[in-house]
Amino acid sequence: MAYAAFRSIGAYVPEKILTNEDLSVMVDTTDEWITKRTGIKERHIAAKDEYTSDLGVKAAQKAIERSGVALEDIDMIITATISPDYFCMPSTATIISTKLGLKNVTAFDISAACTGFVYILSIAKAFIESGMKKNILIIGAEKLSAITDYTDRGTCILFGDGAGAAMICATEDKSEAIIDVHTGADGEYADLLMTPNGGSGSAHDTLGQEASSCFMQMKGNETFKVAVRTLTKDVKEILADNDIASDDIIHFVPHQANYRIIKAVGDALKLREEQVVLTVGKFGNTSGASIPMAINDIYESGKLKKGELMLLDAFGGGLTWGSALVPFSPNN
Repeated sequence: MAYAAFRSIGAYVPEKILTNEDLSVMVDTTDEWITKRTGIKERHIAAKDEYTSDLGVKAAQKAIERSGVALEDIDMIITATISPDYFCMPSTATIISTKLGLKNVTAFDISAACTGFVYILSIAKAFIESGMKKNILIIGAEKLSAITDYTDRGTCILFGDGAGAAMICATEDKSEAIIDVHTGADGEYADLLMTPNGGSGSAHDTLGQEASSCFMQMKGNETFKVAVRTLTKDVKEILADNDIASDDIIHFVPHQANYRIIKAVGDALKLREEQVVLTVGKFGNTSGASIPMAINDIYESGKLKKGELMLLDAFGGGLTWGSALVPFSPNN
């Protein structure tokens, strides 16, 4: 039987940094106010001529190089994004494949907001275990600055740009395998976090009336409460389903949305401080890119070792959520 192994990780962030002090000039806020409520100190912002696909390519190149997989052996690319290069089509994954020099590969995007990386991990796992594919490149890439309203202090303080990528490959060694992935959604809460205009659900003649309706909008307090409750429940379930204790988790890698959410979930699960991966302070919320960016951060800092068990956990607009139990299984 074929199993799916998490072989490598890579990430990229744009050069420009937007600090809390910078934002205090743009909207009515302060560094103290932002830090206290979110834990965020700065976020990276892509250049005007730097697109989501460009961010994804740079992250992907690192993941491919580190995996030891030859470019021509990659047989699928899946991108999770809510800020694609183009509305509807072509998919950002197809653009990334061309920029990487790949042809005749299966390539498509999915939209699951901040849970996007966990969703594409589950898809890659299923394709490999079915025997349909062998080497799948998964990418979470976002240029959220393109859909952020910088006059709305409730959202503009949160979001940044970046990308993370991983190679998921077939293996016959069960000890290397991704153990389990849980995903879920509930559209009843769709209005808590959304971009309300620009799709078939809104008349085209309204687009020119209010450009801000094409930006992200969020009901912060309500989202916080649902996120903490949902994330905690989902993590407890995946641990119980696989008979794994929280002490067995070496790295808890949550979606980097808000420090208060991460702390509340960590406390509820009785996780030690050293188990919890935190990058929200320097990257902000990068939606589908945040989990692979956080994994890359501990990898490049030397904290992530071969065989160590990661617990991924995410929550996003939709509402969507997901968790995964993933041993880090590099080839070398």
